[in-house]
Amino acid sequence: MGKKTALYERHLELGARMVEFGGWDMPVQYTGIIDEHKTVREKAGLFDVSHMGEVFVSGSDALAFLQSIVPQDISKLALHKAVYCQLPYENGGLVDDLIIYKLEENKYLIIVNASNISKDYEWFLKNKKDFDVNIDNKSDIYSMVALQGPLAFKILEKCGIDEAQLPEFFTIKNSVIDGIELFLSRTGYTGEDGFELIAKNEDILKLWNLLLDNGKDFGLKPVGLGARDTLRMEAALMLYGNDLDEDTTPVEAGLKWSIPVDKVEDYNGKDVILDQIKNGVSKKLIGLEMIDRAVPRHGYELYFNNQKTGIVTSGGYSPTLDKNIAMGYVDKINDIKLDSTIQVMVRNKLYNAKVVKRPFVHKNYKK
Repeated sequence: MGKKTALYERHLELGARMVEFGGWDMPVQYTGIIDEHKTVREKAGLFDVSHMGEVFVSGSDALAFLQSIVPQDISKLALHKAVYCQLPYENGGLVDDLIIYKLEENKYLIIVNASNISKDYEWFLKNKKDFDVNIDNKSDIYSMVALQGPLAFKILEKCGIDEAQLPEFFTIKNSVIDGIELFLSRTGYTGEDGFELIAKNEDILKLWNLLLDNGKDFGLKPVGLGARDTLRMEAALMLYGNDLDEDTTPVEAGLKWSIPVDKVEDYNGKDVILDQIKNGVSKKLIGLEMIDRAVPRHGYELYFNNQKTGIVTSGGYSPTLDKNIAMGYVDKINDIKLDSTIQVMVRNKLYNAKVVKRPFVHKNYKK
């Protein structure tokens, strides 16, 4: 048995099928993955993502500390804005990938992946050194739900938040819904417009029920981790432990866009990362669309010209495209390009796939 979120009993009441994920007992589906997936793409879905971690960093050296541990230039982060970044080891491989919010001057909120909460927190403490900074892991105090889909903003309007008062994309605000104080950010993991709401554990059940009640007229449904995975995969959003890990650098993962080459401050892995930006990498992440009828899964081998070239990191069925898709790493030396045909080894047999652009579907963020 894993840890339980504050919404565990409510999931059971709603008929969820529970599974272990990242050390937590979480809902994988309610009505079915495909139905829930399409609900998010067309209307709105509500996710329990309370397994994610919340770490607050504050103090006079908060900015300097963050600058020393991530490649992103946090000095350019405006008040209440968010930034996606990675947390590298000295070798450039990744401890985790993160979202950092600037709540106030000298105060930041870091969202970390569920299975990495303890590891990340210990890494923060290890790198604290002589910085005048407070690092508070409040993951056991806060819960988080994600309201995702094109009608998400209408549901929040019905909850009493005027559209003009909603945060812009990748922005966070302090907000109140029916007396519940919360952080409201316009972020998510689905490729759709949407919001993540962070509240105290004791308030999250009331908030969940309020959102579901106010969302009835808009077709809102609770959605499990199964559809969360198919949604993020279609949007080519990476999952730590699959597409990102301690042996993969952000450059190899195609995240060069998130690494400013002119950042002055030193950070873990900087020499390795900047060298790869300048001189290239030995492997790269690609997107695949199956030609033959087979389902690519995490860990399946990839072949090019009858030679093993890499491995699938994320794969499965795309409800939006009605096709099987995947992401995976291949050897750069093989010169695999868009529209190249490569093979996926499924149960000791090779099946053809085509290299395609990522994301697999258009992202509908409200900029």
